[in-house]
Amino acid sequence: MKLNRRHCLRLGLVAATLAAAWPLRAATAWAAETESFGALDLDWVDPARDRAVPVRLYLPNQRRATPLVVFSHGIGGSRRGYSWLGSHFASHGIASLHLQHVGSDRALWTGSVFSLVGRLQDAAQDKEAIHRARDLRFALDTLLAGELAPRIDAHRIVAAGHSYGANTTLLASGARVPREGRVLDLQDGRVRGAIVISAPPFYGEPEPRAILAPVAVPSLHVTATEDIIRIPGYYSGAEDRVKVYDAIGGPRKWLAVYEGGSHSMFTDRRGSGGALLNPQVKAATQALALAFLHSVFDGDETGLAAWPKQHAALLARFSEGRGG
Repeated sequence: MKLNRRHCLRLGLVAATLAAAWPLRAATAWAAETESFGALDLDWVDPARDRAVPVRLYLPNQRRATPLVVFSHGIGGSRRGYSWLGSHFASHGIASLHLQHVGSDRALWTGSVFSLVGRLQDAAQDKEAIHRARDLRFALDTLLAGELAPRIDAHRIVAAGHSYGANTTLLASGARVPREGRVLDLQDGRVRGAIVISAPPFYGEPEPRAILAPVAVPSLHVTATEDIIRIPGYYSGAEDRVKVYDAIGGPRKWLAVYEGGSHSMFTDRRGSGGALLNPQVKAATQALALAFLHSVFDGDETGLAAWPKQHAALLARFSEGRGG
């Protein structure tokens, strides 16, 4: 199959996930990971789109309303991915709703290997990108209208995602993409902040500032010096993740760049990014994300101020700035 430039640009969303596919554990309906929280799998369907939206909710075992992170996986993932973040948030009193995007989830890895590139191309089209943002909106609508609504603080919600999921997060946070004489505006006004991990170039657009300047919420960007996307006919260096950060608007933004690592280091895979570096980076990112959430939800920036010094040995760069 010959790939044209447009296909290659779109595949930039998904490149490194070929190496990042990970066998998933069997689902459990209500598995208590610790005494402080549980993980609940819910199988929702959006009737307006006739589209399944499976989710996993990491929910603190407390009756008062908790803040919420809504998390979008990279291509080929599922609701059971990124458990190292979901469980960490929940253990610290913050619920974490992990979406599964059925048009770009783990089902891509099934079927003939000869049609895999075609399946990835289909998953990277605008139609699926729009569906992903609408999955996020539908999941929030459903959660906040259901029996668990009293357990969630609807005024304290942050979107988060890795790779393709980072682009979904940015769409929900205010990114505006021009297409065929109109602008795709999929912002969800309930989102108060964005955690953007390993964001690819935004849908192959050469100049990200026009797309990302409208993002008007605080954002945390996480990447690594070897956060590189490679597929035949396409290359995206780690500097592209930094370009996303530079282009972001918003009142406050932070960037953490780890030394070394890989694009798949932020998945649940234990070996990617180095056997020693991987758990260290995950632990540091847990602390950083939690500090960012405290800043967004509570106005407390103590943790963000202290974090770079505490993890200096892992970092190539840490920046704080303002959009504009």
